[in-house]
Amino acid sequence: MKEGERKKKKETGEVVKEEIIESVEEVEEVKEVGKEIKKIKEEVFDKEAWQPKTNLGKKCKIGEIKNIDEILDKGMKILEPEIVDMLVSNLEIDLLLIGQSKGKFGGGQRRIFKQTQKKTQEGNKPKFATCAVVGNKNGFIGIGFGKAKETVPAREKAIRDAKLNLIKIRRGCGSWQCSCNESHSIPFKLKGKCGSVEIELMPAPKGTGLCIEKECAKILSLAGIKDVWSKTKGQTGTKLNLIYACIGALKKSELIKVQDRYKKELKIIEGAI
Repeated sequence: MKEGERKKKKETGEVVKEEIIESVEEVEEVKEVGKEIKKIKEEVFDKEAWQPKTNLGKKCKIGEIKNIDEILDKGMKILEPEIVDMLVSNLEIDLLLIGQSKGKFGGGQRRIFKQTQKKTQEGNKPKFATCAVVGNKNGFIGIGFGKAKETVPAREKAIRDAKLNLIKIRRGCGSWQCSCNESHSIPFKLKGKCGSVEIELMPAPKGTGLCIEKECAKILSLAGIKDVWSKTKGQTGTKLNLIYACIGALKKSELIKVQDRYKKELKIIEGAI
């Protein structure tokens, strides 16, 4: 909008009206998404109605596999999200803020949906992408990405993908400043990288909290980590790269070999307590 046109609209109050309308639409959208997430959490998994299609799913329904650790320790691939719903209790879902709403002069509030457009002869074709994270706050975490022409299918795809990508992490107390007997932090330094973004997670003493970017703090909280320090490099404004770097760092906790005597010293726990 040119300055002359803006001044005229300011005098008539049209600019203020447009800004109010946009802010009201954003608030309503956030409320609707919040209600939908509550509905998903309130839905109870119906074991009898589920008809598994894979051998792994059939074994879970019969009762041959009773713990998610049996699947993850053997490196089996989960192809049905219902397996996670059945074996992992108290599973929580959250959507990360990876997008930004349209705002005046380049500004705008953070959104859970990242909108892109394709220019065609017929017109603009928008698509919506979102990133979901699932966890039980007890050693299990999963992250997923979904993209569709509408917001609801994109959200459902992301939640499904997050359940299929469930991983087990290690927790402990690796801070030299802390001498507690609880696994409230991480046992040692963990590094992750995605694109130009590098993140380093460091164990912190009890009571420190999650000293990290807000979206990464959501991930660590759902994983069951309460205290951590962090250091980042690169273009951290690219939220997806930062999120994937954080997940990559958590995955490394399971790859590092630790002797039994150090497991006792660092209070290392794998998966759920």
